Amino acid sequence: MHQAAVWLREARNHGAGPFRVEWKYFSLEQVNSKHGDEWKVWDQSEEVATSLVAFKAAEAARRQGEESFDRFHHALLEARHERKEGLDREGVMRVAERAGLDAEQLARDLDAPDILSSLASDHEEAVARGVFGTPTFYFGEDAGAYLKMMPASRGEEAARAFDTLRQVVAGNLNIAEIKRPSR
Repeated sequence: MHQAAVWLREARNHGAGPFRVEWKYFSLEQVNSKHGDEWKVWDQSEEVATSLVAFKAAEAARRQGEESFDRFHHALLEARHERKEGLDREGVMRVAERAGLDAEQLARDLDAPDILSSLASDHEEAVARGVFGTPTFYFGEDAGAYLKMMPASRGEEAARAFDTLRQVVAGNLNIAEIKRPSR
């Protein structure tokens, strides 16, 4: 997920054709749960479902505007994947401050009763569409694909890779899977 976010930012900054990114929630903790179908990550406490604080914080950041969400989202991924920081409440508050968010508002929104409603609805929509992992890209209603990129393409190569992915996924609905051999 982190590599894809870096790649998309690079692609946008280096001339990929026009595109809009709409980040939606998908819980790998829910998908990989061993608790049965009735167990829902969004109904659990933060102590039981460790991913909830990050989901809540992302939604709280979104409530401060898309630009704030984008800054926070990238900062959150960098904290987790580059600096290996913990994402408990204290950790997400540090990330929010570094990203320039209104930390007091974010703290209040973390406890809003409806803060996880987007996680639940986005996750259920994704499952209904057959999503199994992140990131999954959609170029139109039916043109979706999961992508694993390591490391993220940079510069003009990022733009070319994005345009190529869009052409393959949106233009070839009969291609079901592309996978490279492991090295």
